[in-house]
Amino acid sequence: MQAHQYIYFFSYDHHESALCKLESKYIFNQEDKNKLLVSNIKAEPANSAFIKKRLDIHLYSEDYNLLIDKIKEAQLKEEGFKVEYLVLDGDKTAYDQRLKKLKDIGYAIDGTPDYYNPGITYALCFYEGVWCFGELHKNGFDWHKHKQKPHSNSNSIHMHIAKSIVNIAAMSNKETKLLDACCGVGSILLEACFSDYQIEGCDINWKVCHHARKNLSHFNYTSQVYRSDIKDLEKKYDAAIIDLPYNHFTYAAEDTAQHIIESTTKITNRMVIVSTSDIKDIIEDLGFQIIDFCSIGKSGKVNFARKIWVCEKKVIEA
Repeated sequence: MQAHQYIYFFSYDHHESALCKLESKYIFNQEDKNKLLVSNIKAEPANSAFIKKRLDIHLYSEDYNLLIDKIKEAQLKEEGFKVEYLVLDGDKTAYDQRLKKLKDIGYAIDGTPDYYNPGITYALCFYEGVWCFGELHKNGFDWHKHKQKPHSNSNSIHMHIAKSIVNIAAMSNKETKLLDACCGVGSILLEACFSDYQIEGCDINWKVCHHARKNLSHFNYTSQVYRSDIKDLEKKYDAAIIDLPYNHFTYAAEDTAQHIIESTTKITNRMVIVSTSDIKDIIEDLGFQIIDFCSIGKSGKVNFARKIWVCEKKVIEA
């Protein structure tokens, strides 16, 4: 354990477990274990649907009393602070002792606590034999406001999936230029813009393009939306996201999927594709390799699953 590391706490159901682990791989270069992850990479909880909170470790010690001394030496001065105790697996500290430790820390900070409306929240936890103290940042779920977008589509991708595939496509790099190749009403665009990614959208349907622009404008986001067949785009992108179209009764025709994917391969070397059918052969026939894959079920729908394909152009060795 060391200062300037971060402990991340995750929340997801069993349907989303594989997606969360895939997303974690592209944000932190590792998967969460038991919904917990320690990393020296700093990520904003609100950029993920699965990160519930992040503890920024400021001070730590195997000796609890020594940690309290370190907090006192830091001479923290905060008006309106709060201290929380985070119970991790393996922590056998009794409830009354946890309360006592919170009081110890509260008395070590110069200022007046505010439990209900804190300006800053600190936290204490016991992780693998080490007492860790630092600032706690929670996912405020402000992105839930996108549920109130003016235009919706019953087949739109879920926000959790949208947020994850944006992180996966960009590998958590905000400088990556992204394309949403079948943007629809803009569900993916909204999540990318919320997290400050550079993204543009494209769709062949003029009506959904109009709705996507309206949705973006409603939340004061700026993103270019092209009403175009993907084959007619000439710009190049670092990565593209393709949520293949389908409806309640039929899957997208194979030739339509082939056309969309093939056209996208001409403007990017990296794709994250969402499908409801097996498109492995299409991807590989177009000279791309599948470097990651996961399948996401849907609660209450046994026979429905979205498949996430992470693909990169094959490198031909000389």
